[in-house]
Amino acid sequence: MPMPMLVKPVLIACLASLALTSPIVARPLDAAQDDGQRAARERRLRGQNLPAREIERRVIPRMPGAQYLGFDYDPGTDIYTLKFLRNGSVIWVEVDGHTGQILRRMGS
Repeated sequence: MPMPMLVKPVLIACLASLALTSPIVARPLDAAQDDGQRAARERRLRGQNLPAREIERRVIPRMPGAQYLGFDYDPGTDIYTLKFLRNGSVIWVEVDGHTGQILRRMGS
């Protein structure tokens, strides 16, 4: 008889622990990334920015021996940041989204 009385509190405790361990922190970052991608796409469609693939086509060949990891886009500045890995070191290359010009390179 005591067993059925324990089922409901144990079930509630399990559900509560799942809610506390869910990746809540990742949701805002995903939303921010989606907003950045949406903004980049809108500007590209209006002819204000180069497509990300065009920027990659211009920059990746200028990074011999480095592994390309991907990019981030900042809609506030229209800057793409391409990320590379070479000999265990991370290299960031900031590129103007309008012109495709490399603005800054950080890392070694």
